[in-house]
Amino acid sequence: MSPGDKPFYVNFDMPEDLISKVYELIELARTTGGKIKKGANETTKAVERGEASMVVVAEDVDPPEIVAHLPLLCDDKKIPYAFAPSKEELGKAAGIERPASAVAVIDPGQAKTLMEALIDKIREIRGAG
Repeated sequence: MSPGDKPFYVNFDMPEDLISKVYELIELARTTGGKIKKGANETTKAVERGEASMVVVAEDVDPPEIVAHLPLLCDDKKIPYAFAPSKEELGKAAGIERPASAVAVIDPGQAKTLMEALIDKIREIRGAG
């Protein structure tokens, strides 16, 4: 997938340096006493219940309808979200051997500062600062 060829649900571009921080956040949340939910269904439930602190949606999900509702749902629930270009990398960061279409950070653990910095940057990018 070329950079200009993003799926319809990707409503802003993630700078390269933020993408690596997103993967780092997921990994840190998982390994430092935090809590994450993996996959579109678990992530959707976490958002609907207001449990998610932040959501990461993969850009290479096929069919895209699997995760297309997540950005809208997050906006509705005022939960910050980011995009990751690779479901493979997202799965690795989440500690699973399968691709992950989406991940919800429930508790960032020791990655709280990183998550807050990411959320601020994403707000800047989206112009909702």
